[in-house]
Amino acid sequence: MNRRHFIVGSGLCALLPLASGLSLEAAHAEDTIKLRKLYNKDLSYSDYALSMEDKRVSVSGFMAPPLKAESKFFVLTRRPMAVCPFCETEADWPDDILAIYTKRIIDVVSFNTKIITRGTLKLGSFTDPETGFLSRVRLVDASYERP
Repeated sequence: MNRRHFIVGSGLCALLPLASGLSLEAAHAEDTIKLRKLYNKDLSYSDYALSMEDKRVSVSGFMAPPLKAESKFFVLTRRPMAVCPFCETEADWPDDILAIYTKRIIDVVSFNTKIITRGTLKLGSFTDPETGFLSRVRLVDASYERP
């Protein structure tokens, strides 16, 4: 392979996602994880979660209805939920929700619309001082968008 073939081939590889109708965002969808990747079956943190603590991650799911208006917090769920799953104790924490803390007041997205959230992964128990919501895992400084 000569240099010209390499350059042309490299350029075509970069355009393949666009030629197939995918956005660059969708081309990187493999970087987006599902909630189940954060826990082991015994509800301990997965190796992935432990290795990604304090790093930016992308997680897909659904926005549960917020606990209060004009909030910078919502719960991401594995499946659409018409009501917010609110946990009372750490022992009851389900493995299919994730607390999301944003920098700005959230614009509510319909509970049945898939979204992708991006933020810094934090592990360990935390009780939100405003809502009393207890989380074991959360994204902070997060943003979200429809894929």
